[in-house]
Amino acid sequence: MKDTIITTVDRAAMALGAGLILLGVVGLGIVEILAGPPYGAAPVTNDAGEVIATPMVDANLRVLLVVAGLAVLLLWQVYRMAAVPGGEPDTRQVEMTAD
Repeated sequence: MKDTIITTVDRAAMALGAGLILLGVVGLGIVEILAGPPYGAAPVTNDAGEVIATPMVDANLRVLLVVAGLAVLLLWQVYRMAAVPGGEPDTRQVEMTAD
């Protein structure tokens, strides 16, 4: 039987991990769209190589948020594997001799 007990720590880890990933992908993506072009991660240059436009949010920040969210979820899973004992409970009956 699978253990499906969700504790406060589980809820907090899931919310934090998912929140960081959503902020990095969706939240900052919406900010980029509202800020206008350029939408790419690299700055836009002209023919002379001069930077004429840069993205509003640095791509490294977005990647950092997503990786932090994945790290939180990975650490939570490691915690779950270490904290919850696996397998069925030992309910064997052993015969004992009476004196």
